[in-house]
Amino acid sequence: MLSAAVLSTAGVDEVVVLDRDELPDGPEHRRGLPQGRHAHLLMAGGLAAMEELLPGLGLRERLVAAGAHEVSLSSGMLARTSEGWLRRWRREGPVMLTCTRALLDWTVRAAVLEHCPVEIRRTPVIGLAGDAERVRGVRIAAPGGDTDLDADLVVDASGRGTRVVGWLDGLGLSGVRERTVDSGLVNASRVYRIPAGAERFPLTVVQADPYASRPARSAMVMPVEGGRWLVSCGGSRGGEPPADPEGFLRYTLDLPDPIVGRLISGAQPLTDVHLSRSTSNVRRYLEKSPRWPEGFVVLGDALATFNPAYGHGMTVAAFGARVLGRELERAGGPCAPGLARRVLRGAARSVDAAWSMAVSQDVRYPGVRGGRPGVADRVVTAYTRRMTKAATGSYAAASALWDVTSMRTPPTRMFHPGAVLAALAGPPLPPPTEPPLTPGEREVLRGLDRTGV
Repeated sequence: MLSAAVLSTAGVDEVVVLDRDELPDGPEHRRGLPQGRHAHLLMAGGLAAMEELLPGLGLRERLVAAGAHEVSLSSGMLARTSEGWLRRWRREGPVMLTCTRALLDWTVRAAVLEHCPVEIRRTPVIGLAGDAERVRGVRIAAPGGDTDLDADLVVDASGRGTRVVGWLDGLGLSGVRERTVDSGLVNASRVYRIPAGAERFPLTVVQADPYASRPARSAMVMPVEGGRWLVSCGGSRGGEPPADPEGFLRYTLDLPDPIVGRLISGAQPLTDVHLSRSTSNVRRYLEKSPRWPEGFVVLGDALATFNPAYGHGMTVAAFGARVLGRELERAGGPCAPGLARRVLRGAARSVDAAWSMAVSQDVRYPGVRGGRPGVADRVVTAYTRRMTKAATGSYAAASALWDVTSMRTPPTRMFHPGAVLAALAGPPLPPPTEPPLTPGEREVLRGLDRTGV
């Protein structure tokens, strides 16, 4: 929808979105989003890109009015990292939005359809029309037989399920290099009613530890619309969370800190536990193909997918759509020679930072398939770990981490002089030995706890 909005303002006569799903009329789950029931974080960088792509539509205001929560990384979050609890600071920091993926998709779609001349058709795409020099449309499945839909520009934003490599092969463009790094992560999520009095309890996350030579195990309690908590657990191969309610609670209590389990033990569950295994990192190096057809662009998860535990997929997709918009503006239209190649290369640059952050951690977990740490990975990991340790008691170090993980800045932010000094100096304040809760939050936690932990 972001790409459609960009095209609709770039002088394109007709913009058609093809989707195999029956799109819901409200914020409801749909089959085409394999991770749709699990926790999604709209990072500050992603929200800024979306608002740039949809100027004047008040996307942030629409989401907040619909029940999304604005969460400050500096003060509104409890985060236990591999190096301990991060302090909370009464200073401004990046703000992320939390809501269900269904609400975000519906809000973006409604805003685009209200203000942009975009048509949505429910139909599966089965291939590309054209040749190795130019894509001239797509082949779609129709009741009377397969047919071609002509287009000056085709954008593949079909996500994890893309068939782009096979489609290109059908045009005679074979040999696309791909890499998959699969930690075997399983996500398990359940929705709870927020108990009375806990409405302002901070977002709480116990992160996985990639340095412990054990499977990843993590959990998050995230406020979403409708007075609900979305609770998501994630475990890599050998540490997968279970689907039964008792096992789900036990999993959260067995983490290095049991705070997630203590919170939900006194909350009313509203759904069953939903599992998902569509979590591998997949990089398609399309931008390195020696030949690329005019008229064809690949964005979002169709270009690269990330372990959803890191929360970067939606932001990277928005960055790709932003690249499309900027290149269309420079070129003056969708038919300009070389446009598709420039968009692809620009979108690939947006992918690199998120790919590095996800893969450098996933390759460390036991049983990972598709990679192992190299020398460069070990150097970056050592520095990142030192920065994270410093962030437990240093605002300068924490600020650098927040800026990079929220994708407001590139990873080079970690090497600015102030950040380097903070990492080398270590935490000036002792790391918290327990969750940094206010007295009121401690009272809420005690009132909810039914575990006796």
